Amino acid sequence: MARLNKKQKALAATFDGEKLYGFDEALKALKDVASKKFDETVEVAMNLSVDPRHADQMVRGMVSLPAGTGKAMKVAVFAKGDKADEALAAGADKVGAEDLMEDMAAGNIDYDRVIATPDMMGVVGRLGKVLGPKGLMPNPKLGTVTPNVAQAVKDAKGGQVEFRVEKAGIIHSGIGKLSFTDDQLRDNFKAFTQAIVKARPSGAKGKYVKKITVTSTMGPGLKIDMAEVEGA
Repeated sequence: MARLNKKQKALAATFDGEKLYGFDEALKALKDVASKKFDETVEVAMNLSVDPRHADQMVRGMVSLPAGTGKAMKVAVFAKGDKADEALAAGADKVGAEDLMEDMAAGNIDYDRVIATPDMMGVVGRLGKVLGPKGLMPNPKLGTVTPNVAQAVKDAKGGQVEFRVEKAGIIHSGIGKLSFTDDQLRDNFKAFTQAIVKARPSGAKGKYVKKITVTSTMGPGLKIDMAEVEGA
C-alpha cells in the first residue's frame, strides 16, 4: 500500500474530525492528500438507524452509478442454449451450467457478480454454502436471477453496484476513483445516497440516516453535511 509523503501527512493532520463538509469540499480535501502512486477509490459510508437482524429493517438492493465504478467487473452466468449465447455476447466472463457449478465448488469463484436464469437455480442452489458467505448467491430481488441475462450482464459491467447493510447498521460502497471528474463523483454520490434513502425499510424508526462519511483509500474519513442528501 502506498504511503503518504510528509506534505500529505501534514495536510491530513489538519482535518477536523467533527466538521461537516460539503461534498465538493470533502472531495477537494481528499484529492489534496491523494497518493501519486495509484488511483485511489472514493468510498461512501452511511450509518443507518436499522438493525438488519430484523427482516423489516434490512436494507439491500442495487444501484447504477452514472459514471461507473472505475473497476472492471468479472461476471459469471449460469445459463444454457440461447441464453448462454446472449450472456457471452453481452460480455460475461464465464458462462456455463453444471460445469460452472463444479468449477465453483472446486474453489474457482473469482467473480464480482453471479447471474442465473430461473431454470438454472436448481443447479446454483447446490452452491449455497460457497456463494452465500461471499454475497454472490443470485437473487431475484436483486435482478441477478432473470431471463434477461444480457441486460443483467450489461448492468453489472456498466457500473451497477450492490449495497447491503452490515450488522452495525453501516452501509458502504466505492463510488468511483479519484481520477474521475468532480461532476462524475458528485453524480455517483447522489445516485448511491438517494438509492439508500429510497430503500428505507418499513421497520426503520426515527432519523433513518445518522451519519455520512466520504473517504478514499489513503485519505481521512470526512463527515458530510446531511443537507447534501435530499431526504436524509
